[in-house]
Amino acid sequence: MRALLAALLLAFCGFAFGQAEEVAHPDAKVEQRLKDLGEELRCLVCQNETIAASQAPLALDLRNEIRGMIKQGRTDDEIRAYLVARYGDFVLYKPPFKPVTVLLWVGPFALLALGFGVMAIVLRRRRSIPAPPPPRADANRARIAALLESDRAPPESGR
Repeated sequence: MRALLAALLLAFCGFAFGQAEEVAHPDAKVEQRLKDLGEELRCLVCQNETIAASQAPLALDLRNEIRGMIKQGRTDDEIRAYLVARYGDFVLYKPPFKPVTVLLWVGPFALLALGFGVMAIVLRRRRSIPAPPPPRADANRARIAALLESDRAPPESGR
């Protein structure tokens, strides 16, 4: 059991050192292309971060894979096409406008229009409700005067 555990530990350490070596001696042109491409691609684990910014293991693997494709001489369009074929349009921060992604492009504007429509309906209904009639001032003044007079009247003494 200890031998198996030691072998697994050694394998993981070798994997980590392999990645560290690749990052330790970067090629400036490859890294710049990787950064530019990574800013256009969504991390599939984090979903709100780019592959360039994410620290998720999958993002690290994708960066290494992209780095390898760049070294093979593939163009940016070929790399994007490969990732889209593998993960779908979701991997792109700017997915293309097509029937499958039409909701992504039109949805926010449709919701905004719906919100304005609801607001217009509510405002129209408020305008169509008649205002309550103002209170009759003369009747209220007479009532208030009568109440004040009854409070000022001297108390009746029974003596």
